[in-house]
Amino acid sequence: MDQAEKLRNIVKKNQRNTPKAQIFTVTSGKGGVGKSNVVVNLAVQMQKRGKKVIIFDADFGLANVEIMFGAIPKYNLSDLIYRGKTIQEIITPGPLGIGFISGGSGVMGVNNLSKEQLKFLVSNLSKLDELADVIIIDTGAGISDNVLEFVMASPEILLLATSEPSSLTDAYSLLKALHRNEEFRQAETKIKVISNRVVSEEEGTGIFEKLNVVVGQFLNGNLEYLGMIPQDAAMEKAVRQQQPVTLLYPEAKSSKAFDMLTSCLVQGTSVPLHEKKGIVQLLSRFIYRKD
Repeated sequence: MDQAEKLRNIVKKNQRNTPKAQIFTVTSGKGGVGKSNVVVNLAVQMQKRGKKVIIFDADFGLANVEIMFGAIPKYNLSDLIYRGKTIQEIITPGPLGIGFISGGSGVMGVNNLSKEQLKFLVSNLSKLDELADVIIIDTGAGISDNVLEFVMASPEILLLATSEPSSLTDAYSLLKALHRNEEFRQAETKIKVISNRVVSEEEGTGIFEKLNVVVGQFLNGNLEYLGMIPQDAAMEKAVRQQQPVTLLYPEAKSSKAFDMLTSCLVQGTSVPLHEKKGIVQLLSRFIYRKD
């Protein structure tokens, strides 16, 4: 039995009879559109609804999620891979009991790990399916190989965009890179647009329609509209205080928007249950690419 076959057997073994957490991968075409802020506030609203949430910060080298949580992680993904820490030890507790895993600066990307390191990583991350109901992956911005690997492997993608021309252009560039990758499985993937920092519902739908038209015309694909998040005074104050607006100002318009988005995600599951992918199945793509 060769090493690749052994790795596949590990993935299959970890998938058997394992409750699969719902996975959302949040991404954007460019930085500075509020991606990590959206991740944290969605996690808060899901946790309020009784869901056990773990955030996986895959934006390696940056620390946006931990800044929003006001907590410095003692350990990160590097400590799991290289220093013998357990998956439980590298989960940092945040508000309301939300857990998050920091990618840290010592890991340049999952796709750069050796087969043995991937084997170890998959074996440990399989436990997240037992520890969480929802796993939110916060990717880096742009269209780097590492970002595309996580996006391609995810069953539900939340694409964040604003009305800025550069945000729309970069969001389309990401979608184009995704659709033109031969490994992208469009039929198995839901891409849902969130319009951020808008002044009205019309502006929010306008952002979605612009993206959806060009995706349909040039990429033969389609997007779904999840909803919009207004840029109100409460949001601006919360960002300055490095706190989730849904905790500081739960009655604000932006907080209510996050609550509506959460309802759609939690109750309106787009991917049929038998097609839902656990964290192990997602990461198995990185193993197979090394065959």
